[in-house]
Amino acid sequence: MAFGGFNDNRHSTPMADINVTPMVDVMLVLLVIFIITAPLFTHAIKLDLPSAQSAPAPEKPETISLSINGAGAIFWNDSAVQQKDLDAKLAAAAQKKPQPELQLRADKSTRYEVIAQVMAAAQNNGLTKMGFVTDPKETAQKQ
Repeated sequence: MAFGGFNDNRHSTPMADINVTPMVDVMLVLLVIFIITAPLFTHAIKLDLPSAQSAPAPEKPETISLSINGAGAIFWNDSAVQQKDLDAKLAAAAQKKPQPELQLRADKSTRYEVIAQVMAAAQNNGLTKMGFVTDPKETAQKQ
């Protein structure tokens, strides 16, 4: 805020006017500088760039859902399968390219022995991608 001049007793309150002239001067100088330098930024260098083509994205492997209920019965993609047939299906799945992902779903009352046998069968037949599927809604409701 600016105060009144010397010997100015008519105005006893401070002046509330802001002098914007210096700010306008600075902005005009900056505008002139940008107008002069803007054409310099459009100067391009001629380059002969190489062209490249990327390989197509690899296809997503199929997912096999292997479920085990509380009684120990095994289900391959929702269809019941016996232990002896399971080895043949796991071996056939391991031969596919790309190798499918095995998602193991087990009931919480399933004996660990059955789960361990299924995991060993998958590993012995050459399946390397295996994951465990859980239901987070049930654990959140119990808390």
